Amino acid sequence: MSSQPLFLNRRTLLQMGLAGLGVAGAAIALPQVLKKPKFTAAKIPDFSPNEAQSTGNDFNPMAVLRDFDYGTVKKENGRIIREYRLVANTTEIKLNNAVTFNSWNVNKRVPGPTLRATEGDRLRIIFLNQAGHPHSLHFHGIHPSEMDGVKPIRHDTATIYEFDAEPFGVHLYHCHIEPVTRHINKGLYGMFIIDPPKPRPPADEMVLIMAGYDVNDDGKNELYAFNGLPDYYMHHPIKIYQNQLIRAYVLNMIEFEAAATFHLHANMFQVYPTGRTLTPTQETDVITMGTAERHILEFSFRYPGRYMFHPHQDNIAENGCMGNFDVIV
Repeated sequence: MSSQPLFLNRRTLLQMGLAGLGVAGAAIALPQVLKKPKFTAAKIPDFSPNEAQSTGNDFNPMAVLRDFDYGTVKKENGRIIREYRLVANTTEIKLNNAVTFNSWNVNKRVPGPTLRATEGDRLRIIFLNQAGHPHSLHFHGIHPSEMDGVKPIRHDTATIYEFDAEPFGVHLYHCHIEPVTRHINKGLYGMFIIDPPKPRPPADEMVLIMAGYDVNDDGKNELYAFNGLPDYYMHHPIKIYQNQLIRAYVLNMIEFEAAATFHLHANMFQVYPTGRTLTPTQETDVITMGTAERHILEFSFRYPGRYMFHPHQDNIAENGCMGNFDVIV
């Protein structure tokens, strides 16, 4: 395939059967052939589907937590191709009982889908912009300049980003149209995980993305959240099993603040910086992360009970970026 990005018009999209993607909802009703890493599944508490209706939005942070999109798997010329279909939308989301927010997002959820692949896979991301403004997707990692996602994609057109998944680690994607801070703050971002060729040990894996909301366009955040909705995990604690290895993929996407910390109560965690190591580099209970910085944090709880996690900046935590783990026997 040519390394030049492919721009698609409405007629081409209709021929490909992609024109209706923007109204398919948060999950995007597409056939999926999932090829996940081969390792024994960890013990994960059940999540009730009924909770997905409790937010008043098209997405639910409890579902986002452990939702990994491995793409539609194809084989071309002996190589694995993972194909993802991402749609930029403009969607009003309910942040709490008093505040709604006009978000720009991917697949009608904030954050966007967590894309996942194995190092060396070929990735093909079909990106359709139906958000009313020019947008793009810039992926962290290694790829040719033609695939860097800095060129604007106009409303009602699409492009294809195609590159190899490298290097293994925790990465991210986000809109790169100026002002980038505004596009990210409004919700156009997501996590991008590349697994090492030899999978990591089994664990209860979850995504925790810290972000802020400037609800009155004054260049400052008034609300903050893990995985899209302020205080959600405070009111709906994350259930985990006692003595179960937890692997948290933690990303700081808070704009307007220079840095944020992540703190875990009554425990310590092992740190794998940017997910680029197979052994931890330190053990701590609080770590500082600049915007777009991310790590793998591993831990397990010895004792059952309820334990908080949050940034150690009280203003950020008390305005929505706070949650609980509910450790069960």
